[in-house]
Amino acid sequence: MSANNRDSKRHVIYKKVSRDKSIAAYLSRKDFVDHGTHIDPVDGVLVVDTGYIKDLKVYCRLSCIFRYGPEDIGVIGQAFKRDLYVSTIQMYPPMDENPKPLTKLQERVMKKVGNKSLPFCFEFPNHLPCSVCLQPGTKDPDKLCSVDFEVHVFCVSSLEDRIRKRSSVRLAIRKIQYAPDRAGPHPAAEISKHFLMSDHPLHLMASLNKEVHYHGEPINVNVEVNNKSNKQVKSIRISVEQKTTVVLYSNDNYIEEVAVVEADDQIATGSTLSKTYTILPSVANNRDKGGIALDGKSKHEVSNLASSTILNEGADREVQGMLVSYAIKVSLLIPSMMGDLTASDATLEIPFLLMHPRPEIRKKMTSLLRMLQNFLQRQRKWKMMNDSCHTLASHVESTCLFVAQLNMAKNCLTA
Repeated sequence: MSANNRDSKRHVIYKKVSRDKSIAAYLSRKDFVDHGTHIDPVDGVLVVDTGYIKDLKVYCRLSCIFRYGPEDIGVIGQAFKRDLYVSTIQMYPPMDENPKPLTKLQERVMKKVGNKSLPFCFEFPNHLPCSVCLQPGTKDPDKLCSVDFEVHVFCVSSLEDRIRKRSSVRLAIRKIQYAPDRAGPHPAAEISKHFLMSDHPLHLMASLNKEVHYHGEPINVNVEVNNKSNKQVKSIRISVEQKTTVVLYSNDNYIEEVAVVEADDQIATGSTLSKTYTILPSVANNRDKGGIALDGKSKHEVSNLASSTILNEGADREVQGMLVSYAIKVSLLIPSMMGDLTASDATLEIPFLLMHPRPEIRKKMTSLLRMLQNFLQRQRKWKMMNDSCHTLASHVESTCLFVAQLNMAKNCLTA
């Protein structure tokens, strides 16, 4: 068996033990997917030292927490956070006379830790948001704004007692969502701008090839300009704007540019332009910019830009904590007679979704990549292309390496 096959068969188990060694919690994964129709259950296993805890009870709790403001700062004696959802079950002594059937993941973990372990399972309600956080700025490194999920296991005499840190464990988890399986019309927008002392307007139209784009995938923006006005277009500016709305406490809006392309394409009076521009939104170019929304991340893990928020039918906006959306912004710079200081512009926006591909789509893309790899190896182009892709991935999200490879392969085939 090759090394790649051995790695694919290897299963990672996440373990955390309390300081006093009385509790050990096991999870076979940290990412739980909202599929739209259902959400993966949070299933795990506990190992309890019954001789050490004696008459104490062991509880397991799933929490969704919204945090806003500097950490460890209280407001009117209260921590500046809110529990969006809390579910607690007693694990020891067991109270459920009719336990749920074990999931495959629990069976896998129990084979590792022994049959005396205690399985637990939580079901996510449909209205909860996905994990997301705002990147703090360099001037406010401690200012936090995030929606986090965690599994908290602790032992106490009753739920009213204070929880001792040395007899508890916390495991951070993530709730994520993949791109929807839908193919709608191509997003497009158009405007006509009229000018004083000009008989005819300037017409701008822009469109995208699809509504849903994946993290690490370049976005092609098709721009068409018909300049019948008496003004000259000096340059074109394409940008990707991320809008984050904190809806729970303050209703703050954070609008940040996460990618920009500027072109010195001039369009004279009475002429037209039809051109496709490519832009790549990435967290790599925004690591020092505060207010950028990122996917919820585990400790020491490099994250990516937050995925677009998709609200389920009937969901409460406030419970979402933060709403994230994206739009392509196309601007034409049109100088006036006074020069650039009084220049005006013609601007339009095209909303789109930025998300992760579904595993089955990623699998198909990987299969296609292998076919292209075999073909390009025969053409002796694969090594050169793969080196370029790894260089690109070092500046973009590493998880999107296969997207970069696919695009580079396509360029090699059409060259």
